[in-house]
Amino acid sequence: MTMMVLEKVKTIKTLNNIAETGLDVLRENYLLDDENENPDAIIVRSFNMHAIEPGNNLKAIARAGAGVNNIPVEQYTEQGIVVFNTPGANANAVKELVLTSLMASSRNLFAGVAWTRELEGQDQQISKLVETGKKQFVGKEIRGKTLGVIGLGAIGALVANDALGLGMDVIGFDPFISVDTAWNLSRNVQRAGTIEQLFANADYITVHVPLTDDTVGMFNEKTFGIMKPDVHILNFSRGGLVDEKAMKIALESGQVGKYITDFPNENVLKMKNAVSFPHLGASTIESEENCAKMAARQVKEFLETGNIQNSVNFPNTNLPYIGRRRVTAFHQNIPNMVGQITSVISSFNLNIADMVNRSRGEYAYTMVDIENDVNDETIPMLEEKINQIQGIVTNRMI
Repeated sequence: MTMMVLEKVKTIKTLNNIAETGLDVLRENYLLDDENENPDAIIVRSFNMHAIEPGNNLKAIARAGAGVNNIPVEQYTEQGIVVFNTPGANANAVKELVLTSLMASSRNLFAGVAWTRELEGQDQQISKLVETGKKQFVGKEIRGKTLGVIGLGAIGALVANDALGLGMDVIGFDPFISVDTAWNLSRNVQRAGTIEQLFANADYITVHVPLTDDTVGMFNEKTFGIMKPDVHILNFSRGGLVDEKAMKIALESGQVGKYITDFPNENVLKMKNAVSFPHLGASTIESEENCAKMAARQVKEFLETGNIQNSVNFPNTNLPYIGRRRVTAFHQNIPNMVGQITSVISSFNLNIADMVNRSRGEYAYTMVDIENDVNDETIPMLEEKINQIQGIVTNRMI
């Protein structure tokens, strides 16, 4: 990551407790001010930002985590505010809890621990009661069983690879698998052609996909009917992926043997053979530190160089920064935008040294490095002239 001297001190606001190791990334050149109503950037975890009206100075939001349901991404896109997340930073933490839950549910450990606690006060009888009572908690080994992994991103790929190491057969389904993930995924993971194929063949199913219009309620009466009896389902992604009424019926009938979820609510807590965790998937010291550092570095890189990595609404864009003045523009993805931007730059007798343009859906992002020295008086005039181009959402000079 390239360092530069900022022309003015940028202000960073946090809306949750962010690990100090992450904030340390920003302490040297930035003002950390949680009371500022118009910061340059915000770092957030789970705080609900839907009711917040962003200030006109806000340039970036970094979510120290993967999910961005708490952020009005579409609104911020229209206002030219880049939204980052930190995919993979908490992947190991979630993977470890998934595998722990997989084995614990298979061996009936949760029910066994709860039963053992009820023996308190029976003193000398405890040993005898344990020997006679343990048969009700006889479980099964996961070795040789089939795990279905829905979603082969950072977390799903780790789960799949490590499950192979535990002696399981693994089927994966992800129609949108990235090239990077494909490289990291073991060749021994079988690829399901359809999600129904995975449902029909898995003894255990773990899901690692976002909650969207396409995935909401994906576990339902119909899909439960495709699955093997006594299937165990692990949900550490989003509660809304499961039709809870259908899950309750499936658990009572034994079609689903166990439901392990990180998203408890009144319905889930009343379900037979459901085990709920208090949203512990990414709750490790290491995970919180990794997410905080990754979020801070992404904000720092964007504010200082304009480069974008791991954005959920802007195209990932990189142009090596060597200290030249740089024009950045977020704009509609329509013809001749780049030509108009470069024409404005040329009208100020400025030479273009390098440039990059990337698009994402209806929007695009352009960065142009200027070869000449640019005096302070020219900067606001250049920015204003670019802003007058129809289709420009926001621009700034670095």
